[in-house]
Amino acid sequence: MLETLKTTFGFSAFRSFQEEIISHILEKRDVFAVMPTGGGKSLCYQLPAKLMEGTVVVVSPLISLMKDQVDAARENGIKAAYINSSLGFEESRDIIQKLREHRLEMLYIAPERFSIDSFFNLLKNIPISLFAIDEAHCISEWGHDFRPDYLNLSGLRVHFPGVPIGAFTATATMKVQQDVTEKLGLKSPFQVRASFNRPNLFYRVEKKQDVETQVMGFLAEHRNEPGIIYRTTRKSVEELAFFLTANGIKASCYHAGLDQEERKRSQDAFNNDEIQVMVATIAFGMGIDKSNVRFIIHADLPKNIEGYYQETGRAGRDGEKAHCLLLFGRGDIPKIRYFLDRIENDTERSSAVNKLNQITRYASQYVCRRKQLLAYFGETYGEEKCNTCDICISNLKSMEITTDAQMIMSAIIRSGERFGAGHIIDIVRGADTKRIRECGHDRLKTYRIGKNKEKSHWRFIVDELLAKGLILQEGDRYPVLKMSKTGLEVLFGREKAFAVIKEVTETTSPSGNEIEVHQELFERLKILRKKLAQEHHVPPYIIFSDRALHEMASYFPADPGSFLKVAGVGEKKLNTYGAAFISEINAYIKEHPYIRIPERPVQKQELKKKKGETVDISLELFYQGFSVDEIAQKRGLAVSTIAGHLEQSILMGYEVDITRLVDPGKLSMIREVMVRYDTWHLTPVVEYFDGEVSFEEARFVRAWIKKEEGNPG
Repeated sequence: MLETLKTTFGFSAFRSFQEEIISHILEKRDVFAVMPTGGGKSLCYQLPAKLMEGTVVVVSPLISLMKDQVDAARENGIKAAYINSSLGFEESRDIIQKLREHRLEMLYIAPERFSIDSFFNLLKNIPISLFAIDEAHCISEWGHDFRPDYLNLSGLRVHFPGVPIGAFTATATMKVQQDVTEKLGLKSPFQVRASFNRPNLFYRVEKKQDVETQVMGFLAEHRNEPGIIYRTTRKSVEELAFFLTANGIKASCYHAGLDQEERKRSQDAFNNDEIQVMVATIAFGMGIDKSNVRFIIHADLPKNIEGYYQETGRAGRDGEKAHCLLLFGRGDIPKIRYFLDRIENDTERSSAVNKLNQITRYASQYVCRRKQLLAYFGETYGEEKCNTCDICISNLKSMEITTDAQMIMSAIIRSGERFGAGHIIDIVRGADTKRIRECGHDRLKTYRIGKNKEKSHWRFIVDELLAKGLILQEGDRYPVLKMSKTGLEVLFGREKAFAVIKEVTETTSPSGNEIEVHQELFERLKILRKKLAQEHHVPPYIIFSDRALHEMASYFPADPGSFLKVAGVGEKKLNTYGAAFISEINAYIKEHPYIRIPERPVQKQELKKKKGETVDISLELFYQGFSVDEIAQKRGLAVSTIAGHLEQSILMGYEVDITRLVDPGKLSMIREVMVRYDTWHLTPVVEYFDGEVSFEEARFVRAWIKKEEGNPG
């Protein structure tokens, strides 16, 4: 596994959970993995494709994504292809022929293919090593992006009972996870919920005032950096794209109302770094595999946190710093409610409204953005401050607003709780409008009570009261303000109201690669990358990521050996592109003879214990009387990892008391089943006992049998 990781993919160590997931897939065990965007999901099924006999079938939701994924796999030396409606008859026939001749290690297909009987029959006649379901949350009606075509996948377990299924997603609540597991028929799956924390992303929320001005101000700080701006409607997408283009920004638009060819041109231009900004609706979603997106702007309020998290996750996939800006205005809420209230199913409508309330709280509360996002997915952020969101780098001051709050509340009560925020503010400020006169609100005691303060101040007061639940906003297209029970306590003087003022006291960047980059060399390498990408007909980020170019522009790898140490450089890419990049680096060094070439720091994996030592530590703790669970807790490792250490210890001939790991009665039964069925695979053994035997117990017995038979392989 480690050799393949380095030679094929150019990495020296696995990321969190990758090794455990791949190990279980190689054991032909089902897997359910929730891993954040950029967390390395694709490696979990691409690496097994190089090691397992047969073809890995990857189910991907968008045909626009498949080509990029296949191109990237091929660049790493994987025999990959895709079948979808974009291919002609001859192309599809050639790929099917390769499939039948067992000449494909990976095949990407769309979920709707599984509704075609002939396709099922085709797959039944070839050796399949794994079904990898990407964006697996799409199979659940409880997910934020349910796709009916994904329900076709529920038949995989019936038609291919012996093939393991790996379900992968970047966003899934526990409810969605359970639903997906049941619909796919996963059998005792190895389940992973990796951290949802993306430390390289900086989260910021600003009050929405003038979108065009705010966007231009942001882009001025991020010159020439590629990014995506999300808007709710097609019209707003087109208008903003036109505005940016007219102001010298290379931008394009993308939404479902454009024809397929036009959408493809826009996406290709963005992927190939021909434009800087893509303005889009969420239709421009899962088809994005571009690793160097440096910012995401939500110019309108998203409908829910899951969608927001996934969309912001399209930034910084290469691990480099990226910014996520949300422009929040309460005027977006009734626009979203208008559509949500037309959902016929009561349960679905209630769920959608609840999710809207959650994203509203996220945007309006002065609580660490990262903590809020992680809490939504059931994860606790342990630090007091993340220092990579606008809240944590700001000086928050509490200010009492009880008197002003009572003025607004009194106006709400006296006008009958039948009017919106704008009208209530007009009453308090004493505006002379036709509507106020017609309603007789110029005769209310609260009329003109707040005439000495600006309209923006009263808008701030209303927003604060809404954020704290002291007043409520109800209604469809024309929402009105109403009192809450807690608000009445403030109105009648039994409680005080406070607002939080946010003052930015420092600027900081998301955590990421902190090495010093020689910008001139970086730009030259970008030009070279783009030239090679055009020659090879692939997007530039598939050649090398920005992270790889940053390393090259910092450590100057001027020979094949040092070039192989760059993240993402495997043997295939060294052979294909190494000479051109090494030549450019050497030319730069020659032009700058006094340049200081820094010593490359010891990589994280080099600081780890030498091979065997980490196993020895686990074995020593076992000898001291600790259980597998206790060792895992002490070492901060997964139980499956510790089980693997003890399994290796048994195979290496160390004395391991097997009865401490497996009950003697179970041991003899497991051994009998393995001998009877003549198999070393764990899944059929565990399934035979229908939950009474764990995978870890089966692993220990298998190792014990092999040791007894003198067969460590």
